[in-house]
Amino acid sequence: MSINIAGRWNMRWGKSFSEVSPWRGILRFGKKGKLSPRYIGPYEILERVEPLAYRLALPVELSQIHDVFHVSMLRRYRSDPSHILREPEIEISEGLTYVEEPTEILDRSIKRLRNKEIPMVKVKWSHHSPREATWEVEENMREKYPYLFPESVR
Repeated sequence: MSINIAGRWNMRWGKSFSEVSPWRGILRFGKKGKLSPRYIGPYEILERVEPLAYRLALPVELSQIHDVFHVSMLRRYRSDPSHILREPEIEISEGLTYVEEPTEILDRSIKRLRNKEIPMVKVKWSHHSPREATWEVEENMREKYPYLFPESVR
């Protein structure tokens, strides 16, 4: 891809970075403030839509963003071998599993909404301390783990 530096309207097929707008303080690309990226990409230029607008091939995560950008929002991408990161292969043991099972009910409460009440239970999970117990819907816990609820409590 080549860019006419003075006017920036001679972009050819290739890749470019797209500028991130800092307006409105919206958290769009993972960071906000000083550490937020000025440009994201690189993305492949698919076509020239108008004399000063180009369509980019955006990933699925950015599907909510319009894919046509004005040249003022684009910046040339220069290929560099240092941009390619090699990830080491990870070997995963097929027999390795980690199962979380509830061990006991610590507390009960009723969550009151406008039109209904939902019984909740505080569940202590295996491999976790009582401080890390979570509130769960009692009906769901009764279906999945009936051994936690003795018959006399029902």
